Amino acid sequence: MSRRRLRGVLLAVLGLAVLYAVVPRPPVREGLGFSQAVFDREGRLLRLTLSPDEKYRLWVPLERIPASLVEATLLHEDQHFRTHFGVNPVALGRAVWSTYLTGGRRMGGSTLTMQLARIRYGIESRTPGGKVLQMLRALQLECTYSKDEILEAYLNLAPYGRNVEGVGAASLIYFAKDVERLSLTEALTLAVVPQSPARRDPGRDAGALTAARLHLFDRWAQVHAEDAERRPLMEQPLPVRTPEDLPFLAPHFVARALRASPSGSSVKSTLDLSMQRLLERHVRQYVEQRRGVGIRNAVALVVDWRSLEVRAAVGSADFFDASIDGQVDGTRAKRSPGSALKPFIYGLAFDQGLVHPRTMLKDAPGGYRGYAPENFDGEFVGPVATEDALVRSRNIPAVALTQRLAAPGLHGLLRKAGVTGLRSEEHYGLALALGSAEVSMVELVELYAMLANAGVLRPLRVEVDAPRDEGVRLLSAEASFLVVDALSRGPRPAQSFRPEWARDTVPVAWKTGTSSGFRDAWSVGIVGPYVVAVWVGNFDGESNPAFVGQTAAAPLMFELVDSVRSRDADVRRVSIAPPPGVSRVHVCALSGGVPGPHCRRKVSTWFIPGTSPIRACDVHREVWVDARTGLRSCSPGPGTRAEVYEFWPSDLLRLFQKAGLPRRVPPPEDSSCGLEQGASEGTPPQITTPEDGVDYNLRASASAPQTVPLAVVTDADVRRVFWFVDEQLVGTAPRGEPLHWAARPGTYVVRAVDDRGRSDARTLRVLLVP
Repeated sequence: MSRRRLRGVLLAVLGLAVLYAVVPRPPVREGLGFSQAVFDREGRLLRLTLSPDEKYRLWVPLERIPASLVEATLLHEDQHFRTHFGVNPVALGRAVWSTYLTGGRRMGGSTLTMQLARIRYGIESRTPGGKVLQMLRALQLECTYSKDEILEAYLNLAPYGRNVEGVGAASLIYFAKDVERLSLTEALTLAVVPQSPARRDPGRDAGALTAARLHLFDRWAQVHAEDAERRPLMEQPLPVRTPEDLPFLAPHFVARALRASPSGSSVKSTLDLSMQRLLERHVRQYVEQRRGVGIRNAVALVVDWRSLEVRAAVGSADFFDASIDGQVDGTRAKRSPGSALKPFIYGLAFDQGLVHPRTMLKDAPGGYRGYAPENFDGEFVGPVATEDALVRSRNIPAVALTQRLAAPGLHGLLRKAGVTGLRSEEHYGLALALGSAEVSMVELVELYAMLANAGVLRPLRVEVDAPRDEGVRLLSAEASFLVVDALSRGPRPAQSFRPEWARDTVPVAWKTGTSSGFRDAWSVGIVGPYVVAVWVGNFDGESNPAFVGQTAAAPLMFELVDSVRSRDADVRRVSIAPPPGVSRVHVCALSGGVPGPHCRRKVSTWFIPGTSPIRACDVHREVWVDARTGLRSCSPGPGTRAEVYEFWPSDLLRLFQKAGLPRRVPPPEDSSCGLEQGASEGTPPQITTPEDGVDYNLRASASAPQTVPLAVVTDADVRRVFWFVDEQLVGTAPRGEPLHWAARPGTYVVRAVDDRGRSDARTLRVLLVP
């Protein structure tokens, strides 16, 4: 070769290299929109979305496409794909000779790479110029991408009838299965469609598709003789589906899964389709049966607390019912939880050493800086064990505990848990204990799953392969267990079936909630490995007296619990074991304190050593009684005997008397006993009115005298209370009775002294208002 010719070749090569470097890399996938496919945890399709350009187009990696489909496509479209450089001159010459020169059968000479170029770049290849451009683009693709990349792009972009593109979408639409599970017959069917997608549309086959498949199979059998006996099967039309048959399942859950995943991806979700259908059936039937009491909508969620995977989610009773705003996802809507937040108050109280499960709390009237909570039933039960106060959802003990919590308290726990939309702690005050803040069902279920997970909160998961969050600790493992153990003691609500009909019952740690104004009814339970939650109400916030957690939401929750238990053996196998940091101790059954020598009945309870409060029982006390008069004697002596009595505070004793429950209270004290006798013993009085931090107003226009009630809770051994205002005695009152003081504007120190010499004091400010 001459030097001049060599120089020309080198310049040509250099020019091509420069051209290749300057011309942008031809895009194959970039700039295209794709569908999203969402599957349940068993691989069952829940939904296939349209791409932004209204195509069913789903990208599938080449390694997931069956070898039979790849081989059949190459056999039908381009046998020499692996050896040519993007253009097959022999095939092109044969096509030109047959189509244009001899007038024979019309033939196509395009390689698979040329077809990809035409599809991807919208080339009109029927004109000479278009064909040249197609070949140039094919050469560019071959210079830029590997054969596998080109083959992968073709299989994902080729037309498969109607608005279906790519083998991934075609397999799901026509055969309702993932492409990896295609049979040989199905693979051969898809292989022949792109050559003539309109005539060979699998959903409208008039014989052309079957004939093309048979022709391809005959060629296939020449290479795979072992498949020759399958020809009769190839002759039969395949049962196929159409895009109109695509499923639209678990719509609210799928919408959340789609938001969490990138476009064009296949999502293997955590949903269990069988459990989802079970929930949908129960919710639908429950609402239908209770339309008479105004129940028209309900929401339900089942989560595996071990993995935080959502197994079933029903966002409304009917997604397509506009009258109930059915397309709103109720699992994410913010609603008032009512008493469903109380377990976390008790968890904090256990952790802070305020109580243990059998500590006696007081369910009696009281005020907290102007806030006077009431119980749902309007009654007071008096002394109640901590775990019973939680199970029976008593409001007064919950508010009292909330007031005693150290920072960060319940508000801080909710903020740390990531509850969104919280206002300041001052905005809610103590009403937060009764559910004045709004939470979503997702947030509430995460909190209950935290109890099952030894106090560590993690976010819910909707994808099987999503990374697991390490979580944040909200409570200790010990406090979390004590809460779950207490909640599991609650009796089931009335059911339509007899209890003896149910076998293999399992404990359910559950709690209900009813929002103020009867707008939301909740029930959340931990059973086996699941957290099951139910909400009943209206999305528009309309109230209904029937929206009570115990009667509206709990029955549906237990229907779900029983159905899940019947189908999942894990419900019976999985339980929450006591952590090493708890132990069992005996305490006085009445007070919850350390049993003294006079405690007649003891009970066993869980206890957190080093944290739970240790206080001696002060309800049972031994006193000396004069055998002749029956009065309490000041000291032991002739004619006296020792007896044990119950010393209850005056407010609780009043509740016992109101309920007709006799208590063994101490007899009156002999009048010869002075104030100095036992002044340091027993419980000091506690002023309840005036309330701490509350200003009392006097109206200047009032004609009659205005008074401020002075009230105090005293020990059982008190007969009278002496009231002082700024060290001046203003009156006396019998135990349990208030004194009405004629108030004047000003700031005062009010002091109550019982007849045993014990006292309590409080600052009172009285204002004059118009």
